Amino acid sequence: MHTSTPTTAGGPTTAGGPTTSRVRRITGLKPTGHLHLGNLTGAIRPVVDGQYRAETIVFLADLHALTVTHQPERIRGLTLEQATMLLAAGLDPDRALLYVQSQVPEHTELHYLLECATGYGEAQRMIQFREKSAERQQVRLSLLSYPVLMAADILLHDVHEVPVGEDQSQHLELTRTVANRFNARYGDTFTVPRAVHPAVSARVMDLADPTAKMGKTSASPAGTVFLLDPPEVIRRKMLRAVTDPGRTVEYDPQRRPGVTNLLEILASCLGGSPAALAADYGSYAQLKSAVAEAVEGILRPIRTRYTELARDPGYVRRVLADGAERARENAADTVHRAKRAIGLLSH
Repeated sequence: MHTSTPTTAGGPTTAGGPTTSRVRRITGLKPTGHLHLGNLTGAIRPVVDGQYRAETIVFLADLHALTVTHQPERIRGLTLEQATMLLAAGLDPDRALLYVQSQVPEHTELHYLLECATGYGEAQRMIQFREKSAERQQVRLSLLSYPVLMAADILLHDVHEVPVGEDQSQHLELTRTVANRFNARYGDTFTVPRAVHPAVSARVMDLADPTAKMGKTSASPAGTVFLLDPPEVIRRKMLRAVTDPGRTVEYDPQRRPGVTNLLEILASCLGGSPAALAADYGSYAQLKSAVAEAVEGILRPIRTRYTELARDPGYVRRVLADGAERARENAADTVHRAKRAIGLLSH
């Protein structure tokens, strides 16, 4: 049975086998909307910082974007936009592997093999499936099976760590369960990854509703700071952010969610603890102005670099094509191992 011991590229480590000191991590972004401040603090910045310490894999999960009604042109446009934004934020294609999920067919091939080791009830119990299916009369089968595709995304690359928020923890646990079951039934095949949970400040809440997470498809765009928002829009959204009854600036996640959210955003931009920063501001207006300035400070260079890269979309497409080719090298080996283990190929 696998643990999360580091592996060498091309296959899982067996007892006493060779290891590498570099941990391998994977992150996926779904092109369902424009990237926002929560994506930057919770996913993009940790990936950019981590590429110097770990083997880093980033993929754009366009297949996952097909689980709901979508516009084909919008999916293609957002995929290119997100790739450009990742590069603008500092992802180095010479250090990290960046590619589009659908350009590596091993994702879907492994998906089916893992479905053969997953129970219907396990997929049906996923919280996100229950919530989203309850909202719709017509539910696509892919919405039920997409946690298994997510498991394939992860297991395909023999990764050791997966950064996850609370909303994805259940899906990672399913990945671990399926990988352990497959290994037990068919022999040592997959590395079983562990979860890495983001810092508190990585969870950015909606400015209009601080009890809800900021999202790419939020009902109220006024509550979401998009990475390409111009300075005047950022400032307007911050100044209109919902706060709490009272006048003092205090860090209290339970009783003061609005002010707490602003303090956590400020801490993610400037460093330090949200509670310590609270003492520097005597009013909500001062806090909001400081947050707007800090957010603009980190977004300005990203927007500038994005504009430069967007002038040459051919470069970004070449980065993605090269990434897909590199990704297939290890992915093909993983699928071959899985097919041999499950009985489709001879040993």
